Amino acid sequence: MMKKSPLAPKKITKLSPIDGIAFATASTGMKYKGRDDLLLVSFDCGAVVAGVFTSSKCSSAPVEWCRQILASNNLAQAVLVNAGNANAFTGKEGFEAMTSTIDAVSTSLECKPGAVYVASTGVIGETLDAQSINKHVKIAAKNLKQDHWHEAAKAILTTDTFEKTATRSARVADQTVTINGFAKGSGMIAPDMATMLSFIFTDAAIDQKTLQRILKDACDQSFNCITVDSDTSTSDTLLAFATGKDSIITDINNSILDDFKRAFNEVTLDLAHQIVRDGEGASKFITIDVSGAENDSAAKKIAMSIANSPLVKTAIAGEDANWGRIVMAVGKAGERAQRDHLIIRIGGQKVTENGHRIEGYDESKCNAHLKGTDIEITVDVGVADGKAKVWTCDLTHDYININADYRS
Repeated sequence: MMKKSPLAPKKITKLSPIDGIAFATASTGMKYKGRDDLLLVSFDCGAVVAGVFTSSKCSSAPVEWCRQILASNNLAQAVLVNAGNANAFTGKEGFEAMTSTIDAVSTSLECKPGAVYVASTGVIGETLDAQSINKHVKIAAKNLKQDHWHEAAKAILTTDTFEKTATRSARVADQTVTINGFAKGSGMIAPDMATMLSFIFTDAAIDQKTLQRILKDACDQSFNCITVDSDTSTSDTLLAFATGKDSIITDINNSILDDFKRAFNEVTLDLAHQIVRDGEGASKFITIDVSGAENDSAAKKIAMSIANSPLVKTAIAGEDANWGRIVMAVGKAGERAQRDHLIIRIGGQKVTENGHRIEGYDESKCNAHLKGTDIEITVDVGVADGKAKVWTCDLTHDYININADYRS
């Protein structure tokens, strides 16, 4: 693992055990030496499962498999994740390799293949070494442990510099339930569905349709509002599992779920922010808040135009308050914006109004704000009431260094 991101949390969140969920990790050595790169998750009594996946038209074999079995609405019995190889754009050989690993899990845990979810992350275009994975699956299946959350979160990493975990508790009726999650992601981050890889677990009792709706709504407010480099992965997978069996809730609008939805949204947003904070080469965490747009969708498009602009991101990396680049990014978004009513603030300081820089503008105050690690940019485009908030990071030389050597 590379040097830890300067934006990493001071302490990794510890996740509490959830009954009926166990983990095992293993080191296959396929890409990474001296670290675990394979994760097996087992659900003793099965789990209700929901998922959202990449919108990429070149999605991986595991993504296609998960979509297929999710439609069957069966309980999940296991999850298998490998890091270092995305098993994407690998044709028939990749599908057969994936199927072989699913069969290995099915045999080892004595469950149906259609109850085994898979996810792969890493290099695109290289066929999975199923033989190596299958050998380690058999061993892992005999070493499952409830308290291996930390090891599980580490095993799925690629260019990440720290494991990403989050937990919350919520009241559902007269019970306290737990929501745990972990994720990986650092580069190729511009989710158009979910995130790179993320897995959320709860002991709440919720039916599949309701869990799916909660997951999608939470995703739209978190993972779908982040970007590191504007690139959407072939492998983006977000899965949620609910193991509760008593008094299953089937109504998304039931007020009994209000606290659960609050906690669930907090977990997904926490994980999404951690991904941005671990963006490849990142030194700044950037919040972009857009208002005054024609509608919320337009506001988000404008915000993402700013967040994905290499010129904006490099200026922030250089701690240069070059606000003209923000003007450029608003203008190129293709959404309505009133040029002469455009208001830009950097770190709370107003920069523009009435179609030009404000009188008495003191750039040194903005530059001082950019020397920090948490950067705030707010933009009002002066059209209507649409608003959106997104998160990104700066673009540094280290991003080039990491990706120039990614396969070596």
